[in-house]
Amino acid sequence: MTGLSDLEARLVASLDEQALVDHLTELVRVPSVTGTAAESELQHAGAADYAAWGLDVDTWALDLEALRADPRFPGTEAERVEGYGMVATTGPGTPALVLQGHVDVVPIGDPEKWDVDPFAGVITGSGAGVLRGRGACDMKAGVAANAAVVRTIASAGVELARPLAVHTVVSEEDGGLGAFATLVRGHTGDACVISEPTSGRLLTANAGALTFRIEVDGLAAHGSTRLSGHSAFDAFLPVYAALRDLERERNLVVDPLFGDNVLPYGISVGVVQTGDWSSTVPDRLSAEGRYGVVLDEDVPSARLALEAAVAAAAAADPWLRDHPPRVVWEGGQFASGRLPASDPLISDVALAARDVHGSLAASAAAPYGSDLRLMLGVGGIPTLQYGPGAAEDAHAPREKVSISETLDVARTLLVLTLRRCGHPVS
Repeated sequence: MTGLSDLEARLVASLDEQALVDHLTELVRVPSVTGTAAESELQHAGAADYAAWGLDVDTWALDLEALRADPRFPGTEAERVEGYGMVATTGPGTPALVLQGHVDVVPIGDPEKWDVDPFAGVITGSGAGVLRGRGACDMKAGVAANAAVVRTIASAGVELARPLAVHTVVSEEDGGLGAFATLVRGHTGDACVISEPTSGRLLTANAGALTFRIEVDGLAAHGSTRLSGHSAFDAFLPVYAALRDLERERNLVVDPLFGDNVLPYGISVGVVQTGDWSSTVPDRLSAEGRYGVVLDEDVPSARLALEAAVAAAAAADPWLRDHPPRVVWEGGQFASGRLPASDPLISDVALAARDVHGSLAASAAAPYGSDLRLMLGVGGIPTLQYGPGAAEDAHAPREKVSISETLDVARTLLVLTLRRCGHPVS
């Protein structure tokens, strides 16, 4: 470690590694799938921890009806009957820094694909090893790192000159309801780091992602007289081809922040439902998918491009011309977001990373949506992502996070906090 002040070096050395690992293990063992009561369990447990460390804690039940009525509502996909917000601050005033993370995780998928219990928090490998399980990298390691920063400062008895805030949110995976609710409640800050998995990079931009549904009509008939009807499945094929052409067109020019990623704005059809009887020509089809939003593209323009592509495919097809498909926008609606390259938060985090573990983190963009666009767009808070784990391991039965990387991130965020929040009063 180089470039650290005596106080920074002392606190970095005092960070309790085992407490961080134990906390991360506890987090993974709670199956906090988006929309379930386990989300609330973790929010209340986190509130208790931060209160015990001496922070002022705001915990509240989300007013789901009012949030859905807000024209800025980011959409949701999971069924939900409740949700809680949780913000902890070290003192009054506008926080100099916000550390943000989400406690919800995606479902495990087919349990047979896992070779460990996805909610056991198993540690494997040599050295510090890796912790495996659903949510390990996306993003409970980041949540544990955020907590370790506060735990270390509280244990050392350090009083910051300006407040630090920790935002712990729900419903990130299906649109960002938790972050949106936190911002609507009035919580803000001078800058924010979301400790999502970034593979050691600083993610300063996100492509957006919009959930869509395309409905296509057919004409039912007995399967033995197929030509007397018109299959909705067959009718969808030119629409699907048009989506592929649109994807190709939208990825011809790629922002340099995406590096060697040739498909940052992907269009994926994830669910197709058609027909209700094997020997009946299907008379309806519903295709649900995910549509990438180009950096700096506004959401209405992105929607218009997809709708136009579907309409053009319909105009060129004899059946669809008379039976036009319908495009419905529902579920998570992630706009794109970008932190200006000149923002000092970028160099502050990069230099803290260099001083802690000798690696100067490079800026990059991610092809997926996140709460970054809400912190920037709704909250007006300069925000980037920097956290342990790799996005390639998220949402998969191989999900894991390196413990040593998690410790490095926690120490980096600790140094960043000391620098952003000012010299300690005592």
